[in-house]
Amino acid sequence: MKQSLLGVFVSLALLATPVRAEENPVIVDALSGYMDFAEYGSSLIWPEQIPKEDWSKVFIVDARDAAQYEKEHIPGAVNIDWRQAVARRAEIPRDRMVVMYCNSGSLSAQAVFALRLLGYDNVKVLQDGIEGWKKKGGFDAYARASQPAGH
Repeated sequence: MKQSLLGVFVSLALLATPVRAEENPVIVDALSGYMDFAEYGSSLIWPEQIPKEDWSKVFIVDARDAAQYEKEHIPGAVNIDWRQAVARRAEIPRDRMVVMYCNSGSLSAQAVFALRLLGYDNVKVLQDGIEGWKKKGGFDAYARASQPAGH
């Protein structure tokens, strides 16, 4: 009985051991294929590239943790922690632009990379994250830019 339990634990430990990517040709092929055909900047978007009136058509994902999201977020954003993006991918639409952001863009870029490997070509990283969006004035910057001169 003890030997069979030990065998079960050893088997579980081996299953739980992460597989190194270079040892898995499927992972290597997927990464190589993506990197060979990814266009520079195809997964990046600057806030000013989206007109204010178009933000309502974009599915916005705040990829930070729940506490940061609760403190502040871009209006209309849905909170999906960057580490959960793959597990929660069914919540991410494929039929419209999806913009993911974090504080600076680095964590959301990891989530976008993983989703793009899974075929989500409509997902983009908000360059410079929420901090860059705020520095550029958020939605107020778009309102000012669309006002006639002298107002």
